[in-house]
Amino acid sequence: MSKKTKKPALDSKLSNLNYPNVSDLKTYLRFEKIPTSIYSDSNSASIAVANEVASLIKIKQLRNEKCVIGYATGSTMVAFYEELIRLHKEENLSFQNVVSFNIDEFYPMDPNSIQSYFKFMQEHLFDHIDMEKSNIHIPDGSLPVDKVQDFCNEYERLIEENGGLDVIIQGVSSRGHTGFNEPGSPSDSKTRLVTLDRATVTAAASDFYGEKNVPSKAITMGVETMFKAKKVFLLAWGEGKSPIIQKIIEGTKTDQVPASILQDHPDVTIILDEASADDLTRVKTPWIVDIPVWNDSMIKKGVVWLCQKVDKPLLKLTNKDYNDHHMNDLVTEVGTAYDINIKVFNELQNTITGWPGGKPNADDSRRPERADPSKKRVIIFSPHPDDDVISMGGTFIRLVDQGHDVHVAYQTSGNIAVFDEDVIQYTDFFQEVDNALGIQNPESTALYQKVNKYIKQKRPGEVDKPEVKRIKGLIRRSEARAGCRYAGLTDDKAHFLDLPFYETGTVKKNPVGPKDVKIIKDLLLKIKPHQIYAAGDLSDPHGTHRVCLHAIFMALDELKKEPWIKDCWVWLYRGAWHEWPIDEIEMAVPMSPDELMRKRKAIFKHQSQKDSALFPGSDSREFWQRAEDRNMGLAKQYDQLGLAEYEAMEGFKRYFFL
Repeated sequence: MSKKTKKPALDSKLSNLNYPNVSDLKTYLRFEKIPTSIYSDSNSASIAVANEVASLIKIKQLRNEKCVIGYATGSTMVAFYEELIRLHKEENLSFQNVVSFNIDEFYPMDPNSIQSYFKFMQEHLFDHIDMEKSNIHIPDGSLPVDKVQDFCNEYERLIEENGGLDVIIQGVSSRGHTGFNEPGSPSDSKTRLVTLDRATVTAAASDFYGEKNVPSKAITMGVETMFKAKKVFLLAWGEGKSPIIQKIIEGTKTDQVPASILQDHPDVTIILDEASADDLTRVKTPWIVDIPVWNDSMIKKGVVWLCQKVDKPLLKLTNKDYNDHHMNDLVTEVGTAYDINIKVFNELQNTITGWPGGKPNADDSRRPERADPSKKRVIIFSPHPDDDVISMGGTFIRLVDQGHDVHVAYQTSGNIAVFDEDVIQYTDFFQEVDNALGIQNPESTALYQKVNKYIKQKRPGEVDKPEVKRIKGLIRRSEARAGCRYAGLTDDKAHFLDLPFYETGTVKKNPVGPKDVKIIKDLLLKIKPHQIYAAGDLSDPHGTHRVCLHAIFMALDELKKEPWIKDCWVWLYRGAWHEWPIDEIEMAVPMSPDELMRKRKAIFKHQSQKDSALFPGSDSREFWQRAEDRNMGLAKQYDQLGLAEYEAMEGFKRYFFL
């Protein structure tokens, strides 16, 4: 049975997050006010929830009853819908008795727009199952404003007429709201028209090709409507959700975190992947709830946390510090605070290296990288055309300076992240060049005029024509080359893979396929690298980093019998949103003030992303500012632990694929 078709039980857990041999489960979970299941990844979690929903549908069918389901939209729900479709097509799950009510829709919104939740549901579920169209209910964003309240009242009446929601499956925002119930929404609210706040508009900007195109309002089920469902599943993936998940599950119930009202629900389960559970007490600080297995990684995690908790450098921790913070059993097991401190200090010290490609003719037994071969073949995989310099520009420059054979592989064209105004600027420039040089090219002139006319008439959110996508891709490509040249790389060392999965022209991408994997395999076979650097930033709000990393892993898996692969090490870097936790970093590359400035200037070569990126995420800072703050913040953490003080650092974690 493939991974896709496995059916994990709803309470299955990743082994290292599973309940250990605790003496008292109630004590172990005492901080959690909502039942919570943690899975190894979002796919297995989605499959488990889909099977629970399928079981409910089948039980209702046996009783000749309707099954009334509340559905949500967004990337969190995609794998869940994929599994429902598979169950329908391969295991004969029928939806004939299902009545559905979607949670929300932007307003105003044409149902046929690529951003509409109506279209999302058709494409991701309803077009692929045997559900009666008359049983599908989705808020109508195309109504005149004076008809909206009547529609909302009727929506509530229909839910009640069908017996109420049997189950609702929903996601949650990084601010704790569900549906479009913004922070502050009253707990007794019902289906209504709401005004979106700035943070929600910013979060939606990527789907609408800029904040200016995001509707200012939405129709949403109310908090009371949603949570009157007999059963609630709340799904959350990725470390970007972990802070709000901790507040929902362990914090105080408040309307500022609307999902926290679930603490009062009689039948709710929060479904998490490993990353979104990071801030839960039993995951972040397991020694507080029970005695963990004190292996090397747990010791490092605990000691770093203790330093930050008591605001002391590592070598100043005392037995009392350990005893006062639930870690006395570690002292009993290892010996004294001094012994523990020295052990962890040496481990962290050994992660720091100014030689990311390995130091020639040096003892490498305590270094993160091998000394031999002294000159390595290196591939830096960059999901977008600027991730290389944003995420690891300092290490990139140092690898080149130290004489390694460095190649950069830009996995996607990045063509959707260019403003239309930039295209007009470039086409104007090319026409001026032709005119200045006396070049008469009617085909080029016609193309420029066609492109400019199209852009001026383009509707918000409309998919770009192929000519426009091509020009936007070339803009990103020229910027990437400029960044490489600034880092000291020649043009032949920059590889533009243009993976097909990305080339949809929309924010929604296709799944990774054999063609994507083959392109990566061909490059790996050509270069046979000793080192691979890849983006391990799974919190990328657009998902491209996650997909690109998966494609690399698939290629490596298919190449694992190649002789050279045994000498290939993979290092994962993070993007502009998060850094690796310091206890997980296995290689830390320091930067001087001058080197940090070189990295900044390399980032500046990406002019189309400067000042204001088309898809900024929820962070208003420019990418160079995010990168510098993250790099300087990591250096400060090392300094506060009592290690060497640097201006900035880039962190990496090794991935073992064999």
